[in-house]
Amino acid sequence: MEKEIANFGLHMDVERNLSPNTIKNYITDVRQFKAFLDANNISAKLDDTGSMIDIDHMVIRAFLGSLYRERLKKVTISRKVTALRTFFNYLERKGKIKVNPGQMVQAPKIEKYVPTFLSVEEMFSMLDSKSPTDAFGLRDRAIVELFYSSGIRLSELAGLNRSDVDYSLGLMKIRGKGKKERMVPVGDKAVVALKTYLEKRNKISPGNIKNSSDEPIFINRAGARLSTRTVARILDKLALASGLGKKISPHMLRHTFATHMMEAGADLRAIQEFLGHESLSTTQKYMSVTIGRLLEVYDKAHPKARGDKFEKEEVQTSDDNAIEAK
Repeated sequence: MEKEIANFGLHMDVERNLSPNTIKNYITDVRQFKAFLDANNISAKLDDTGSMIDIDHMVIRAFLGSLYRERLKKVTISRKVTALRTFFNYLERKGKIKVNPGQMVQAPKIEKYVPTFLSVEEMFSMLDSKSPTDAFGLRDRAIVELFYSSGIRLSELAGLNRSDVDYSLGLMKIRGKGKKERMVPVGDKAVVALKTYLEKRNKISPGNIKNSSDEPIFINRAGARLSTRTVARILDKLALASGLGKKISPHMLRHTFATHMMEAGADLRAIQEFLGHESLSTTQKYMSVTIGRLLEVYDKAHPKARGDKFEKEEVQTSDDNAIEAK
């Protein structure tokens, strides 16, 4: 089975062109299932008919039961179900097995959630927070400006190279999920922040970095590309300096970009392109946030939305006017 898992990884990379994170997660999920089989002495070998000995949908359900007992989130368990279905589907297509045992297993229903985001005031507070004026302080400011200006993913920001930004046009080439490329506009303030950072960065000892077009934009003190974990820590530090009193994640800034664009009247299809969403339904979750705000404003502002309270106030006002007239 370990050999098939390795071949499965190559299949996802070469044939399906999935993102490195997806491949890593799916391989981890399938190996976790294999560990469950080993711990319970369940054979994964094939019999003469091409079916896996002892592995059916009931075994997969037992595996899911162990995940529930570990109190894993439903979204995580759902991903593991998808990983197993994909793995067994791969084996079925290759003629290794006759039936996909994962097809009879239902993934848990994931609760819909409303994206968390910062208000305009909170976002400006974070952008205006004080930071050092050396190359790395300017780097941190440019990171926040770029997140809010473009709504790119954490991995996309960390993967930016010097040649990916066209400063004159205000555009960036982004390599997104599944190695798909897209062009994303960048605001003037983010462009200025990037230029200011790079001017200071270029004064760092040439022995630490190479100023070629393929070199990363955001680097650490050793001259290496920033890791996604380091970028997340930078945001934590800036959130603390701004006095917001809450944890700020890169994905929250992505939500903030999309929500503010939606509230300002941007077209849903345009936001889909900016974010690099494959499906419009993924982008539509931001519409629910905006609709919720519109309803809140409506309830506060529209006379008829206030119901009996408004009518009682109107009656009282009429009575008072009648008394004054008398």
